[in-house]
Amino acid sequence: MNRKQLGTLIFLGAVIGILGLYVGRRNAASYQSSGEGGAGKKLLPDLPINDVARIAIKQGTNELNLARQDDNWTVRERYGYPANFQEIGDLLRKMWDLKIVQTEQIGPSQLARLELTESAGTNSGTLLEFKDKSDKTIKAVMLGKKHTRKSANASPFGGSDGWPDGRYVLVLNGPKDVAVVSDALSEVEIKPDRWLNKDFFKVEKLKAISVTHTNATNSWKLARETENGPLTLADAKPGEQLDTGKSAPAGNALSFPSFTDVVSPEAKPEETGMNSPVVAKLETFDGFSYTVKTAGKTNEENYYLNLNVSADLPKDRTPGKDEKPEDKEKLDKEFKEKTTKLEEKLKQEKAFEKWTYLVSKWTVDPLLKERKDLLAEKKEEPKKEEKPPGPGAPAVSPKELPPLPPPLAPSAVEPKKEEKPPEKKPDDAK
Repeated sequence: MNRKQLGTLIFLGAVIGILGLYVGRRNAASYQSSGEGGAGKKLLPDLPINDVARIAIKQGTNELNLARQDDNWTVRERYGYPANFQEIGDLLRKMWDLKIVQTEQIGPSQLARLELTESAGTNSGTLLEFKDKSDKTIKAVMLGKKHTRKSANASPFGGSDGWPDGRYVLVLNGPKDVAVVSDALSEVEIKPDRWLNKDFFKVEKLKAISVTHTNATNSWKLARETENGPLTLADAKPGEQLDTGKSAPAGNALSFPSFTDVVSPEAKPEETGMNSPVVAKLETFDGFSYTVKTAGKTNEENYYLNLNVSADLPKDRTPGKDEKPEDKEKLDKEFKEKTTKLEEKLKQEKAFEKWTYLVSKWTVDPLLKERKDLLAEKKEEPKKEEKPPGPGAPAVSPKELPPLPPPLAPSAVEPKKEEKPPEKKPDDAK
């Protein structure tokens, strides 16, 4: 290589280095404002979050409405079921506090590229509207494409080479500049079940559980004497033995239940299978009684469930035989606090009675077991092997010999006597 060629290579290396430095600085400055006075300001500085009575989320032909009724939020597309207040509150506070990190001046023809249009096509954005109690729009924001930060270790084989760290947004009836915020706002989804309040009932301190199937032979009942005692088969039949390994899940049935969705109150029993359900009755040591009906399996491996709950709670505490006066006040206070909690629990769980839920299979799996699924398998006694006869033993067992024929009549057995000729006397020989 001559000196001229070496100089050319050095020059090209310097150019590549400068270009790399420029690209690196441009990527590092991806969150620097390209507009004047945009970065650092709030996206919705005057959003009155306490006045918001409805949040509407739209994308294409899909729509979701979260509506406030009195002091409760509900999901309109789920028949007015209670919404998750924590999730809604977090969204309102986030939108009020959200700051701009970058602004871009983009013409109307380029909005589709950033998914900031209301069209029904694939490049449509997500419209987020905040309305007051008179259903007047307070603020509206179009959420567009997610902003992606490039990864320094991008795969040479292609695929995703970054992760979302922000989102392009456009405030309607506000500044025309497209803004980039530092939150991807992934929770803003048009999925009604995602916004439901997932608080549910809970069976605690199980005392007894009985399950009635449509086929009576599959029904069963388990009970225990103490809170930590073993479950026993209440109506065991001769020869039946409970398999503790198989019955253990029943002892924790519905102790941490959850649901995936709610069903329309207008759904007919024939559609959900509630016209012939599996009925489970659960009793607790705290005096609660649950009647849970399970039916119908969906394509998503979910089951329909509804329940009825009641409780027999003591009104007064029975003092101990040798209870001291100084202990009475303390024990009475503890009794009252416990009773108050149980009464509040009953009130909350009664609210679930008017709904039919979709629950996962693992939630109700212990209730779907049949009687045979809880019993220990019967062990068959091994057959005794017959040993071959030893030396000198008869080849055939006496039991295997054929029966003897009946004895014959004497006449048939005795042979006829042959008649001998008369012996000649000596005189006759002369």
